[in-house]
Amino acid sequence: MLEILFVLGFFFMLMLTGISLLGMVAALIVAFAVMMLGGFLAIVIKMLPWLVLAVVVVWIYRTFIKPDQPKYRRRRLP
Repeated sequence: MLEILFVLGFFFMLMLTGISLLGMVAALIVAFAVMMLGGFLAIVIKMLPWLVLAVVVVWIYRTFIKPDQPKYRRRRLP
């Protein structure tokens, strides 16, 4: 919601200062790209502890709990 208000405020401030329509469209595209990259970075930072926890749990599981040998054998193709 905050992003939409930012884009609308950005658009209206450019319109009030007399920037051309092409300049407004270009500025909105650049602002959208910067905000999208910022949102992706925020998601990565927010998810990073959980990803590290998952890697540690899998590493501990594979280190201390050895999986049993499979009960089937692969057949060799002639």
